[in-house]
Amino acid sequence: MKPLLAAPFFFALLACATPQERCITKAAPDLPVLNRLIAETEGNLARGYAYADVTVETPVWVDCGDWLSNREEHIRPGLCLGSAQTTVRKPVAIDLTAEAAKLASMRTRRAALEAQAHPAIAQCQAQFPA
Repeated sequence: MKPLLAAPFFFALLACATPQERCITKAAPDLPVLNRLIAETEGNLARGYAYADVTVETPVWVDCGDWLSNREEHIRPGLCLGSAQTTVRKPVAIDLTAEAAKLASMRTRRAALEAQAHPAIAQCQAQFPA
């Protein structure tokens, strides 16, 4: 359900992109994802720990329909104890050596992707000058 809620925002953001940016994104769709992961890993190394998103359930009162009062025979609203889910970011320990190796690997992969996509990116820049 959450991806469906995010879809309008994604398409609105995509509509704001210039034709050149859309062309480059089509030519190298993995580069923005890899750049985001590299930035996240650099942040993890700078902090010395990472963040993990954890779903937490908290008790909440919810309307569970009407119920009949025994004393006065009046119908009253009933409340039941339910739960609501929220996502919380928690710090988690990481292996700094493994994280540094992962960062080096991603930088190598980014260089390879950029070299592979360079002709298509150059064509996009020529087709849609900024």
